[in-house]
Parts: sequence; C-alpha cells; structure tokens
Amino acid sequence: MTDEIGDPPSTPPELLDMPGYLARRLYQAYVAYWGKNVDPVLTGPQFSVMTAVRMFPGSDQGSMAVAVALDNSTMADLARRLETRGFLTRVPDSADGRRKLLYLSPEGEAVLDKATARVAALSGPLLSPLPEDERVAFTRTLQRLADHWEKLASD
Repeated sequence: MTDEIGDPPSTPPELLDMPGYLARRLYQAYVAYWGKNVDPVLTGPQFSVMTAVRMFPGSDQGSMAVAVALDNSTMADLARRLETRGFLTRVPDSADGRRKLLYLSPEGEAVLDKATARVAALSGPLLSPLPEDERVAFTRTLQRLADHWEKLASD
C-alpha cells in the first residue's frame, strides 16, 4: 500500500510512542541480527538455556525455565530438541522421576563456547548508537522494564 504520491507509508507517529511496539521492533531486529551473526541454528532461547545449564549443572527443567523466563511447556520442548541434537542430557531425578535434571554434553559445551564468543561480539554493534557511558544505563533500564513487564503479566 502506498500513500497518495506513491511512497510507501511511514510508521504512524502514535506507534513510535508505544513501548510495546518499539520492544517488538527491537526483538525482531535482534532475532534477525542473531541469525546472521551468532548461529542460524542455535536460537537465543536455546543459548540462554545452555548458558544457564552450564552455570547450574544438574538443575531441574522447571527451575531452568524460571531462570531464563520460559514457560514450562516451551522449556520442555526446547530441552527435548537440545537433547535430540546431542547438546544436552536430561536425567530423571532419583527422588522424583518426573523431574528432569539438565547437563550439557561435551558437544553442547563446544557449541556453547563458539556461540558465547559470537554473542559477546554482538553488544558493540547493537549498542553503537549510544555513547559508551549510556550503554550500561540502557541495559539496566531494559532489565528493570523486563522485570516489571513480567510482573505485570503474571498479576
């Protein structure tokens, strides 16, 4: 669709004042940038889970879901896929066989090492429009908003 002079329509100004719209734009652009620069096969949520499992090996799937802000269903599916690919092992808890304890496999460790180096290189280009002294404040603001929005969603 075009406007009267044949140019594509621009973003309605009202949307540019809506945090949800801007958050969605940021997320879409981030996912596209991730796919080109980190790993087109390992997704951001998979990277988050693998990073958390590396930090807390033997933690159960439910705890990991909370740690990386995923619902239990998504976490279970994601863990199964990572296990199928050989990156993760899920071991039934001896005290409660319904609980699955998560561990990275040696292959998962290697994949995560490579992805971690690439992820570390993302921050510079992603935050380049901001002066150095504003980058930490911006990231902290995002953390505060994420925590607040999650709380609003759960109330």
